[in-house]
Amino acid sequence: MGSTFVSKLPSCTILLVFFLSCASFTSTEAFDSLDPFGNITIKWDIMSWTPDGYVAVVTIFNFQQYRHIQAPGWSLGWTWAKKEVIWNMVGGQATEQGDCSKYKTTIPHSCKKNPTIVDLMPGTPYNQQIANCCKGGVLSSWVQDPANALSSFQLSVGAAGTSNRTVRAPKNFTLKAPGPGYTCGRAQTVKPSRFLTADKRRATQALMTWNVTCSYSQFLASKTPTCCVSLSSFYNDTIVSCPTCSCGCQSNITQPGSCAEADSPYLESVVSGSGKNSNTPLVRCTNHMCPIRVHWHVKLNYKDYWRVKVTITNFNYRMNYSAWNLVVQHPNFDNVTQVFSFYYKSLNPYGSINDTAMLWGIKFYNDLLMQAGRLGNVQSEILFRKDKATFSFDKGWAFPHRIYFNGDNCVMPPPDAYPWLPNAASLGQISLNKLIMTILSIMAFLYACA
Repeated sequence: MGSTFVSKLPSCTILLVFFLSCASFTSTEAFDSLDPFGNITIKWDIMSWTPDGYVAVVTIFNFQQYRHIQAPGWSLGWTWAKKEVIWNMVGGQATEQGDCSKYKTTIPHSCKKNPTIVDLMPGTPYNQQIANCCKGGVLSSWVQDPANALSSFQLSVGAAGTSNRTVRAPKNFTLKAPGPGYTCGRAQTVKPSRFLTADKRRATQALMTWNVTCSYSQFLASKTPTCCVSLSSFYNDTIVSCPTCSCGCQSNITQPGSCAEADSPYLESVVSGSGKNSNTPLVRCTNHMCPIRVHWHVKLNYKDYWRVKVTITNFNYRMNYSAWNLVVQHPNFDNVTQVFSFYYKSLNPYGSINDTAMLWGIKFYNDLLMQAGRLGNVQSEILFRKDKATFSFDKGWAFPHRIYFNGDNCVMPPPDAYPWLPNAASLGQISLNKLIMTILSIMAFLYACA
């Protein structure tokens, strides 16, 4: 019945429905084909019972391969299922105490129905720390530094129930890192976590464990893209700039003053002005208006190798990008010979197809991408070995398919704008004016000779 109905629809109607469904899916989906299993998992382990509740250790695991959380760090929120309060915390703190007026003797750490928790800063006194806490909310990506891809805090919960049957999991989890982008599911009861003692001869386990999974969507994180890609090559003088208005336009009346000229005498006061949110980009005025530009330059051609230079430039006056990373998809990454001054790891998101690489800076050398200015860029070169069966400079093959910066997909130039080989010009690339002038010249010459 359904197939008969569809077959009777006009072809244009079917195409319209298809495109609308694709558009609606794209606006909300959070699936990343280069990191299909990446997520942030929040594990809530109840370790012991108290007279009116329990003591729990909450751990945030960043299982994303290349998306990390940088300063000012994560903030985790939820809504209590009943009338729970937080008596005290170690390794983290609630941002607000809330109304605790009904408590006469001991005052809880937080009485908020929907508390927000943040990490403590490095240097916190040892008696306020637990393992994996106190990093200022900064979480590394799983590939860059798995040891620092998790964060923990401990809390004592009151008015909560004192058994597996009476206790209830919190609801409506939210994760900001530090802005929006993550959507968290419901808390699920899972098999209790197991822990090994220091001598690894005894295993203990939590009394009860809940898991919450949070997924990232670039569409929720930012209304506009955050980076763009420009291209150039040794065999063509053309420099393909980032597409105009990749991340916004200078004439955008909804955000006046969203960019600053590099030679403005008032630049310093604007950047450090009070009342400004440091998470809101203030970019240098450009045609693309992106905080980050990635430039891919095909530099040299050898007999058996070819060489690329990659430059990342920061146009954001308000942001130093710490522990940045770049993900590049190109078919020749299965034959990488050497990467200079960046770390490199193959991601292999499609199993046997090795065409995706992750690049990041070397600690204390170039892992900090300074804000816009003279030092606002990092660069490296990549040496590839040629595979004679696939290698070519023709039709833009030497340029990447896509590039991510800090987990966000960058805007690429249109394929027909890529630098072409000098002998790649065809009749379709000759301008109409030149063609007309050539015909007129030939006709004039023939007329003069007649």
